[in-house]
Amino acid sequence: MAPTASRQATSRPPASHPPASRSSAILGDADFRYVTELARQRTGIQLNDGKRDLVQARLVKRLRVLGLSGVKEYVDLLRSPKGEEEMVGLVNALTTNVTAFYRERHHFDHLASVVAAPWRARGGGRLRLWSAACSTGEEPYSMALTLLKTAPDAVQRGARILATDLDTTALDRADAGLYRGEAVRGAVPAELRRHFEPCGQEHVTVGREPRALVSFGHLNLLEPWPVKGPFDAIFCRNVMIYFDRETKTTLCGRLAALLRPGGFLYLGHSESLLDRRIPLRPVGGTIYQRIAPEGEI
Repeated sequence: MAPTASRQATSRPPASHPPASRSSAILGDADFRYVTELARQRTGIQLNDGKRDLVQARLVKRLRVLGLSGVKEYVDLLRSPKGEEEMVGLVNALTTNVTAFYRERHHFDHLASVVAAPWRARGGGRLRLWSAACSTGEEPYSMALTLLKTAPDAVQRGARILATDLDTTALDRADAGLYRGEAVRGAVPAELRRHFEPCGQEHVTVGREPRALVSFGHLNLLEPWPVKGPFDAIFCRNVMIYFDRETKTTLCGRLAALLRPGGFLYLGHSESLLDRRIPLRPVGGTIYQRIAPEGEI
């Protein structure tokens, strides 16, 4: 079910140039428009002029990695025939990953009571969940812990979680499953902390059982999806805030099409559906249920 991972690494060439000076790090109007339009085309992310300082700071980090002397030289690289090789680095640099275990906890309470508990009561069987913007992994691992609390033998019963993201750096961190212990202790219920293993004095790693439920893969939500479904639940949270209205509507329609009738879509706290023609109905705080087409059970 998981798409083939595409973890393209950007090699670090020798630093043949001095570090970028303050003046060479300034992002001009034309270059800003070029970079933000490139980001919009490739990822759907809208970066207005108020984000100029953020974009400039992220590009300066790429200069250091690539050993370039200024933003202008970096933009020239993007415009060149070799620019495609830097696309992964650019996207990773401009993608913001803010997440936490059990963020928006009411979603996981709903997942446990309305999805996982009835599934367990039926004796298990095929259960497919998708974390469509999994960032550094806290969301899909929280989904896995929710299933394990409801059904400790969730893997044997047939549950699986697909976790995808655009940012390959974030995916590498998610796949490693290494987190600060305080982040886990502050969010994960005490009875589920046994699914983490100590790693040094300050970190923990995700244990075998949650890992067995989750498969990670690289996916751009704006491109064709090598994902078939149907899914019982899809988490796609805090992504659409970066998209324009048309992109949001298209994405919600595509997500709805991959839900089984009665399945659930979970959006971020500041997101909502924009088109009533999408076959989803609100059932809770940023939770939507797939409406069965007429005549379908």
